[in-house]
Amino acid sequence: MSKPKLSQPVVKPANPNFSSGPCSKRPGYDVSQLDVSTLGRSHRATMGKVALKRVCEDTAELLDLPEGYRVGIVPASDTGAVEMAMWSLLGARGVDVLAWESFGSGWLTDITKQLKLDNVNTLTADYGLLPNLSQVNFDHDVVFTWNGTTSGVKVPDGGWIPDNREGLTICDATSAIFAMEMPWEKLDVVTFSWQKVLGGEGAHGMLILGPRAVERLESYTPAWPLPKIFRMTKDNQLIEGIFRGETINTPSMLCVADYLDTLDWARRLGGAKAMIAKSKANLSIVQKFVDENDWVHFLAQALETVSNTSICLTLDATPAQVKSIVKLLAETGVAYDIGAYRDAPSGLRIWGGATVEQTDLEALMPWISWAYFTVMAE
Repeated sequence: MSKPKLSQPVVKPANPNFSSGPCSKRPGYDVSQLDVSTLGRSHRATMGKVALKRVCEDTAELLDLPEGYRVGIVPASDTGAVEMAMWSLLGARGVDVLAWESFGSGWLTDITKQLKLDNVNTLTADYGLLPNLSQVNFDHDVVFTWNGTTSGVKVPDGGWIPDNREGLTICDATSAIFAMEMPWEKLDVVTFSWQKVLGGEGAHGMLILGPRAVERLESYTPAWPLPKIFRMTKDNQLIEGIFRGETINTPSMLCVADYLDTLDWARRLGGAKAMIAKSKANLSIVQKFVDENDWVHFLAQALETVSNTSICLTLDATPAQVKSIVKLLAETGVAYDIGAYRDAPSGLRIWGGATVEQTDLEALMPWISWAYFTVMAE
């Protein structure tokens, strides 16, 4: 049965960019204000080294990393950082892999079909759910995403990870860093990318190593050959330069300038804690909308696992109708790129990180209702 149409809202979001990656640029962003003094110069020149070292140091400072944790810039975005960690560290003991959405499933494929490890324990769950975290064997290395970007399902906290674990925890946290509290001492390897929560540019990954991961690197040599861009040791010693901004391959210094600009904004905002608070406030706007409308639902089945960055919603509508809703919102200039990820159930995916303003989300919600009832009345 068709539903009645609603009157079209008047106020549109000032910024209609709600993509889950690359994500919206920070409020007030102006590319002409970037410090581009490093452009056209070697990244190995003094000013290039200073800028790249600052990326590592400022990231560590803003995240309040514990003593002994290192931050490095690596190739190929978060994907490159995760692959670098898996190919360099895995194989020393068994592996538990947690997969509940597309990217975790990708790491599982690489571990079983590319690295072809034998002693692999797989814990999976359908979209909207988490695997049973109590079944993880921490005598093994553990590979997991903190926040499932394509499902909008996050682990609620780090309480399920023991302090006395034998294996390493390797965490893909690309849509969680600077938006969710991270229990650093429970995480041995953490990866993320600039284009997610910070709204930076693509192609560069960030790799954070704790002391236990460094110890593994210096005491274990994988049975397989490692490409140059994966190598973090020389003569069984960590290449410390990687974690001072001496990158393995040539970075884009324009992207570096963009990232430094965003880090400066994050500091002015109040650092990671302020960004986390802003993201949670953004989620509360969507939560209120879901509570008030019985035709829209979080894809995450448990409230404590609902992501506050990649906010995934399902609608009481067919996949074709959802596509029409997404198209209508884009055509009216209200919201761009909010369709669900291609492998995920049909629905909406709205970014709620700190680069998105609360006022824009507040303006968006009535438009979603309008688009829904407009399409359903056809």
